[in-house]
Amino acid sequence: LTQLLESYVSLKSNAFTDALAISGLQAARDALIPLYRQEGELAQHREKMAYAALLSGITLAQVGLGSVHGLASPLGAFYPIPHGAVCGTLVASATRINIHSMLAREPDNSALTKYVQVAEILCQKNFSKSAAAFTALIDLLADWTNELALPRLAHYGLQESGFDKVIANCRGNSMKTNPIVLADGEIRQILLERL
Repeated sequence: LTQLLESYVSLKSNAFTDALAISGLQAARDALIPLYRQEGELAQHREKMAYAALLSGITLAQVGLGSVHGLASPLGAFYPIPHGAVCGTLVASATRINIHSMLAREPDNSALTKYVQVAEILCQKNFSKSAAAFTALIDLLADWTNELALPRLAHYGLQESGFDKVIANCRGNSMKTNPIVLADGEIRQILLERL
């Protein structure tokens, strides 16, 4: 889910990868939580999640990712945190910071429109106002993070004293395709929210 979302709003996204990302987001939306709850047709849920995972691999290879994966690299290198756990635990906070930063500094950034589209896909609702879509998307991602009981970063040994080292090493390839260049303080806020 995180890979699909990040590739959809990537600076390098295109019509081909957008179509794949949308299809994958729809599949993940329909299967992730029911599969976790062990409800319904589990084989169909697993098939949809496998399909979403495949599409996310294709899209990330073509257009890159974003701030979550920029942080996942140093967090995984310096702490015993599984890649999926860091991606899941950071996605709501990183999405919020991305949106907030674009509204403040780049209100015409096309990724804002894409975040509205993601909100409509995942929430299965049309929004007449962008602000309502942003709130709904962030709330939904936070709700899923909580329901999936994704551990906070401190669970893996990260302390606030380690933030500088993580931030200094997070500006690799993934961070370069984030829809906005985040300041160190904004990256720190992502980490702090999930510490």
